[in-house]
Amino acid sequence: MVEIEKWSVIIKPKTGLFDIDFKELIRYRDLWRMFVKRDIVTQYKQTILGPLWFFINPALTTIMYMIVFGGIAGISTDGLPQPLFYLSGICLWNYFSTCLLKTSSTFRDNEGIFGKVYFPRLVMPMSTVTSCLYTLGIQLILFLLVYTCYIISGVQVAPNIYILLTPVLIVMLAGISLGFGIITSSLTTKYRDLSILFTFIVQLWMYATPIIYPLSVMSPRKQLIAALNPVTSIVETFRYATLGTGTFDWMHLGYSFVFMCVVLGFGIVVFNKVQRSFMDTV
Repeated sequence: MVEIEKWSVIIKPKTGLFDIDFKELIRYRDLWRMFVKRDIVTQYKQTILGPLWFFINPALTTIMYMIVFGGIAGISTDGLPQPLFYLSGICLWNYFSTCLLKTSSTFRDNEGIFGKVYFPRLVMPMSTVTSCLYTLGIQLILFLLVYTCYIISGVQVAPNIYILLTPVLIVMLAGISLGFGIITSSLTTKYRDLSILFTFIVQLWMYATPIIYPLSVMSPRKQLIAALNPVTSIVETFRYATLGTGTFDWMHLGYSFVFMCVVLGFGIVVFNKVQRSFMDTV
């Protein structure tokens, strides 16, 4: 009897830009988990305060916003206590901007690993988005602590049923940041100065998002323009769901969801194309 050889691994070329082997991503879930752990552990390794920085960062930012925008500039917070108003936006924005900046440097920061061993390259930016959830979770705990203190002190806030949309809002932020991040990462393999420009764009993007001001201070026309920013409806929906004050619109939220799908799909196409030859240009 002649034994028939059975190959355990078959390497074959991709046939198109849209080809994503999800089964392969699942097979490398241990590597995914390892990258997540690495990002969490090394972020504040060899620091004095360690994970306390996850609390200190949003707390100091909130205090600064209260002094500058709430005190000096006198910008309205829709009748809400300033710490609650600012924290509700800061938590979401910190997650979004951190994912955006970290995924935008995927190829540049990991060229040493990519050049030595094979694994699905998409695992790297996806692990970044996943590890940032740890930071978001801690900062949301801070938000809940402040939230509870104000409720005990008698401040009227009105959470509603839309708070159940919070996981969906986080997924949308992750998708938009992942899409834009991998597009930028793909472009910066050849044009390094784009990373500097992108950092500046992210800083400006925050001021185009209602983090330090509510949409209610704008005219209806300006609100429609502001809604073109896909992050606007996400932040406003979270405020409306948790604090009962804000602008909630299913059409605006649907636009953000469609925007996420488009930019994520386009980002994966560009990423798949660049990953085949980026070692020649990085």
